Amino acid sequence: MPVNSLEAVVLSHLPFEDLGSLRPALDERGFTIHTIDVTTAQFPLPQTERCDLLVVLGGPIGVYDSAGYPFLDREIEALRSRLAAHKPTLGICLGAQLMAAALGARVYPGSNGAEIGWHPLLLPASTLQPPTDWFAPLLAQNLHVFHWHGDTFDLPAGAHHLARTQLYENQAFSVGNYALALQFHPEVTESGLEAWYVGHACELHQKSIPVTQLRASAYTHAPALFKAASQFWNLWLDYIL
Repeated sequence: MPVNSLEAVVLSHLPFEDLGSLRPALDERGFTIHTIDVTTAQFPLPQTERCDLLVVLGGPIGVYDSAGYPFLDREIEALRSRLAAHKPTLGICLGAQLMAAALGARVYPGSNGAEIGWHPLLLPASTLQPPTDWFAPLLAQNLHVFHWHGDTFDLPAGAHHLARTQLYENQAFSVGNYALALQFHPEVTESGLEAWYVGHACELHQKSIPVTQLRASAYTHAPALFKAASQFWNLWLDYIL
């Protein structure tokens, strides 16, 4: 690895829930990317301490499921250590919930049921303008972002509330200039979601959500999300690095 190159470590829970649109932004900046399957990883993971950026991706289990999935507690420990050191960290969906838990907040099943599909982000109730310039592309008028979660979390102490939806109040938060947690999925692409429809087929069947409906919505909304997310990723990376 070149001396001056940047290293991103990605903690993955499912192969098809990947970096998506974030990958090109990291490639353009010369990041070397190492992906770790945390479901089979041997903890501790020193890579999570020394890397320039840690990204924790989504998955279909809950933070409170550690009795069945013991690696979750080890992930939280790794996140707690990294966040205490104020090192750049991004969590998406389950990753955001793990970050909230590492920061001492409660994570629990949402009372409004699963939020699956394309919905706009809203400003926090007490805010009239975007909470921060780099987040603004995701709050653009008529933009819909992708959601797939049933759990939610309380806002950690000292965190900056960035967004909500009609169903769930806490959709995103930041801490200082080093941590960002996103309950939704800005990284998804229209083609990439095809693997999600197969991988999560049982949940879609259980919840009576037609794949054709999700696919049609992706056709409508994914191109605009990709454009907005690409702008957002670059602004955020400029901010934290």
